[in-house]
Amino acid sequence: MARMHSRKKGKSSSSKPMKKSADWVKLKPAEIEEIVVKLAKLGKTSALIGTELRDSYGIPSTRMLTNTRISEMMKKHNQYPKFPEDMFNLMKKAVLLHAHMQKNKKDYTSKRGLELTESKIRRLTKFYRKEGSVPKEWKYEYEKAKLLVR
Repeated sequence: MARMHSRKKGKSSSSKPMKKSADWVKLKPAEIEEIVVKLAKLGKTSALIGTELRDSYGIPSTRMLTNTRISEMMKKHNQYPKFPEDMFNLMKKAVLLHAHMQKNKKDYTSKRGLELTESKIRRLTKFYRKEGSVPKEWKYEYEKAKLLVR
């Protein structure tokens, strides 16, 4: 499949190992959930929690061991942020690009990047509205995003 904004092809992501068990993990699913909630209370995102579980605790996949995703655990304990993580990261990127464009008016490459980023945000907003993760009346605007990110 081709990339979204360039006509290039490439690998989509790395593949998971074939083995579906981790014999070296001695933690029970309830203990893993406690660790996830503790890290979420510290303000970490689900991606950072997954990385810390892998690097510090030796847990290759929480879904493999607990049959639930990290974000589902966070939602269950009311620790999931208001906006989905991928959309929030794109809004952060758009705010930084806006600040860059204020200083560098003739940087047309960055201007194009900003347009593409805002386009992705709008598409994701439409998707998350249907899913119910974002309020129905919410619409992306730079000023709102600036307040959310800061």
